[in-house]
Amino acid sequence: MDKLKETLVTAFALFSLFFGAGNLILPPLLGFKSGDFWWLVTLGFCISAICIPIMGIFAHARLQGTLYDFGKKVSPKFALVFALLIYGIAAGLPSPRTASVTHEIAIQPYFDTPYILTSIIYFALVFVFVMNRSKILDILGKFLTPAIIFILLLIIGITIFSYPTDFGDTVFANPFTAGVLEGYQTFDAIGAVVVGGVIIVSINLKNKGDSFKEKRALVRRAGWIAGFALLLIYAGLIFTGALMHQEFDADVSRTAILNGISIKTLGNTANLFLGILVSLACFTTAVGIVTGTADFIKSRYNDSQKAFTITAIIGCVLGVGMGQFNVDYIIDVALPTLMFIYPITIILIVLNVLPEKYTSPLVFKAVVVTTILFSVPDFMGSIGLGDTISAVQDLIPLGGYSMGWVIPAFVVFIGVNVLKK
Repeated sequence: MDKLKETLVTAFALFSLFFGAGNLILPPLLGFKSGDFWWLVTLGFCISAICIPIMGIFAHARLQGTLYDFGKKVSPKFALVFALLIYGIAAGLPSPRTASVTHEIAIQPYFDTPYILTSIIYFALVFVFVMNRSKILDILGKFLTPAIIFILLLIIGITIFSYPTDFGDTVFANPFTAGVLEGYQTFDAIGAVVVGGVIIVSINLKNKGDSFKEKRALVRRAGWIAGFALLLIYAGLIFTGALMHQEFDADVSRTAILNGISIKTLGNTANLFLGILVSLACFTTAVGIVTGTADFIKSRYNDSQKAFTITAIIGCVLGVGMGQFNVDYIIDVALPTLMFIYPITIILIVLNVLPEKYTSPLVFKAVVVTTILFSVPDFMGSIGLGDTISAVQDLIPLGGYSMGWVIPAFVVFIGVNVLKK
């Protein structure tokens, strides 16, 4: 019984790590646009938003280290640059997005105030909480996630029993790829490598008497449970969006459709309650990102409190700067960055999960360099230069699906291992 309780507690911690409130805005619109292919979109979304992040936790369980350790086999300099890039992206994109989500879900429907005002107040409060560490948010987090899940399950259940099983036509040329790329926007693979180490440290502290093998088995059991729970929520929201394909205008935004679905199923009062819960959950995420980034910089400067404070200020200023824009704009801005950094993150996660005998430093170097090179055309395509490199993309397997790095990375991985033998 103790083992079951321990597994469930760890699974809930993992679920809470990946179940960011900002992620809720992604699946409904994805389903709304997917039509009959909602299941294929769901499959793609779950690979990048569930499978890869859970693998990131498995990698942490094996490494017993930090974000820096993920890239150490490539080189210490690469590991440091990669870590700085990841923390910079986290502070500059998903953190401000939480402020925009809060404005569009909890402020905009009731008050005619600008984004910038919400962003300034929001990150002023974030800075206060970052500089005065408190257990209030941790305690709050334990209640927020279950409450949000309960409301979402109600929304999904009511929709399934209230709407006919009728889907429209998909707007996606490649539904599976659309799901994978939208899964990038959850930032959960980045969340796994950034925050996953905290959960592993917590497990080590609580289970000092257990062997490494027992701890790894615990993480695996919890990972499967957390992954299944995420699948239920994400697939349910995508299915809900697909069923409501006639309820909203074609150009509806991500937050508007989430608000609309909530009102149509539960009414205005429940929608207000959901808005408050999501806003609080977004706030705890922003505080966690800024704190984690400041902690990392502090550790690089001999535990300097000055470095921590300066980083926290920069993180909050970045938050105000980007948080003044709407959610869809931030997602559009994030895409080129994700097209470049996400493949590298995914490949580092996969390499750190695979058996040691197949992942020598040479393999790490060759596969990571290949991934970087073949991510460049996808990156260029995402910034509007697709026509200039279309001839190159046509030559790369999966290049037309914005995943041109996958096959080359796999081939190089196999090739280097064969040559080593």
